[in-house]
Amino acid sequence: MNRGGRVPMHRLRAGDLSLEPLLASHADAMFEVLSDPAIYEYENEPPPSVHALRERYARLESRLSPDGQEIWLNWVVRLGTGEAIGFVQATLRPDGQAAVAYELASDYWGRGLASQAVRAMLLELVERYQARDLWAVLKRVNHRSQRLLQRAGFALASPAEHSRRQIDADEMLMHLPVPAG
Repeated sequence: MNRGGRVPMHRLRAGDLSLEPLLASHADAMFEVLSDPAIYEYENEPPPSVHALRERYARLESRLSPDGQEIWLNWVVRLGTGEAIGFVQATLRPDGQAAVAYELASDYWGRGLASQAVRAMLLELVERYQARDLWAVLKRVNHRSQRLLQRAGFALASPAEHSRRQIDADEMLMHLPVPAG
C-alpha cells in the first residue's frame, strides 16, 4: 500500500459530491470552511492561519503517521460546483481498525451531504484499505453527529469498550463492525 513513502489515495464520488485526497494546496479553500464558528460548538477550534493549515496539510500528504504505523486518509469534500464544504478523514491502524471523523460547514448541515460523504469514505475504507472495525468518538450532546453515524450503521459501543479506550465521560464511542467476506 505504501509506495515511495506515500500511501496512494483516489478521488471518490458520492452523488454530486467529490471527495479529493487532501493536499497542502487545499488550505486556502479549507481555511474559509474551517473558520465557521458553528462547527466548534462542541469541541476544537479553527486553525490559527492559512499558513498553519497549509503546513499541517503538507505533513498529512504522506498519508502516514511519523512512525509509519498508521495510515492517515483525508479527503476534501466538494460540491458539484467545485466549492469546498468540508472534509472526511480516517486513521487506519495495522490491525484493520479505523477511526473516522468529518466536518462540514454549517451552511450545508441537514441536507444529507455529510451522510453521503461519510458513506463514500466508509466504503473506500472497507473495499480498498480492508478496514474491519470502524470507530467514531463524539461529544454526547452532539445529537446531529450521533444520528448521522447511526444512519451509517454505527451503534453505541459497550461500556467496557468505552472504559478500555478511555473515552471521556462527556463523549461516546460508536462502532461499526465490518462483516467478514
